[in-house]
Amino acid sequence: MRDHASPAVELLPVSGLPEFRPGDDLAAALAAAAPWLRDGDVLVVTSKVLSKVEGRLVATPTDPAEREAARRGMVAAEAVRVVARFGNFMITENKLGIVQAASGVDASNVARNEVALLPADPDASAAALRAALRAKLGVTVGVVITDTMGRAWRIGQTDAAIGAAGVTVLHRYAGTVDQQGNELAVTEVAVADEIAAAADLVKGKLGGVPAAVVRGLDLAEEGTTARELLRPVGEDLFRLGTNEAIDQGRREAVLLRRSIRQFTADPVDPDALRRSVAVALTAPAPHHTHPVRFVWLRNRPLRTKLLEAMGEAWRTDLTGDGKSAESIDKRVARGDLLYGNGELMLPFLVLDGAHDYPDARRSAAEQTMFTVAGGAAVQGLLVALATEGLGSCWVSSTIFAPEVVRSILDLPDDWHPLGAVLLGHPADGPLAPRPARDLPEGLLER
Repeated sequence: MRDHASPAVELLPVSGLPEFRPGDDLAAALAAAAPWLRDGDVLVVTSKVLSKVEGRLVATPTDPAEREAARRGMVAAEAVRVVARFGNFMITENKLGIVQAASGVDASNVARNEVALLPADPDASAAALRAALRAKLGVTVGVVITDTMGRAWRIGQTDAAIGAAGVTVLHRYAGTVDQQGNELAVTEVAVADEIAAAADLVKGKLGGVPAAVVRGLDLAEEGTTARELLRPVGEDLFRLGTNEAIDQGRREAVLLRRSIRQFTADPVDPDALRRSVAVALTAPAPHHTHPVRFVWLRNRPLRTKLLEAMGEAWRTDLTGDGKSAESIDKRVARGDLLYGNGELMLPFLVLDGAHDYPDARRSAAEQTMFTVAGGAAVQGLLVALATEGLGSCWVSSTIFAPEVVRSILDLPDDWHPLGAVLLGHPADGPLAPRPARDLPEGLLER
C-alpha cells in the first residue's frame, strides 16, 4: 500500500440529519441526507448517534445530583479496571478495551433524564452501516465511528476512532526508508484516529452535525477494525510507572490539604464522603484493633442542638476558670463556623482492645498510642477529602464537652470525641497544592 498521505482531502459535513431515537434507521437517514456519497469516501459518525439508535440510552432521574450519581454508577458498571482517579474524575478501561474518561459514559447531547453508553460493538456497527449504505446507494465507503477522548500529557480533547470498517486503521512504516535514507523501525500512524479528528473540524459538539465525509483518501481495506488501535496491556510502558504515579499522587494529595473554614452551599456527594471515611479507617492502630469511629451528623436540627449544648458547656467551664465575659464570648464564637455551610463529621476513639497495666506510666503510654491512632485516622480523612476536591477543617470542639456529645448523640460512654471535621466545597474555589514546608523547621537529624 502506498503512503497514506493524499495530495488533497475534502471534509464535507452531513447536514439535515434528525434527532435520533432508539430504533431509528440511521442508514436511511444518512442516505437521504448524503445521496452524493461516492465510492472511496470515508463516512465518519459520532458514536452518540449509534448509542441512540441502538438503544444504548439509560433513563436517569432529572434531579442533577441524582442523575450524576446514576452516571457514576454506570461508569463503574462499564469499567473493567480503574486506570486513574482524582475526586469524581475517573479514567477507566471499559468493556470494549478502550482506556478513556468515565468508561465512555456520557451525559451530553442527550435528554436531561438520560445517559448514553457507548455502542456495544462499534466495529460491528460500522460494518453494518457500511453494508446498509451499499445496499441503499450502491456505493462502497469506509466507515469510522468516533468518540471524544483526552490524551496523555496533552490538554484538550479530540475525536478518535472506536469503530471502523472498510478503511485502513493503521499505516505501518516499519521497514521503509525515508528521503534521507533512514530505515523506519517502529513508526505507525493511527490513520483512523486522524480521520476522526479531521472530520470533527466540520462536525463539532454543539452544531447538531453528527456525521461528516472525508473525501480524497485512498485507504480502502477490508477486514481492519478499530480494535487494532488498542495497545495490548503487555506493551503499555506507562503501566510500569503505576507505583510512581500513585506515590506522586499521594504526595500531591497531602499538599492539597489545608484548613478551609468557609464553604459554599453546594451539596457534598455522599459517596465521596463515604469513600473518604473508608480511606481514613485504614489508618494504623495498636494491637490490630479498629478503635476509630466516625459520626456523620446529617440531621441539621440535631447538629444545632449539639452545638448549642456544647456552647453552654464551654461557657460554664470558662466561667469556672474565672475568664471574663468578653473572653468567654470570644472563645465560644470560634465554634460558630460549625453552624454554617458544609457537612459535619465527628471522629471518636474507642479503647476497645487497649491493654490494662497496673503501672500508671504504661497505662498512659497505652492511651497515647490509641490517641495517635485516632489522629492518624483524622489526618487520613482530611487528605482523602482533598483528593475528592473537598475542603475541610479539623477543630477540637467536642474534646472539651465529651459528656454533652455522648448524651445528645446517644452514644456509649466509651466513645471519646476527637474534635470535629467541617467539610464541603471551598468558598474560594478549587483546592490547589501548597508548597511543602522546609525540612529544617520540623526535622531534627542525629
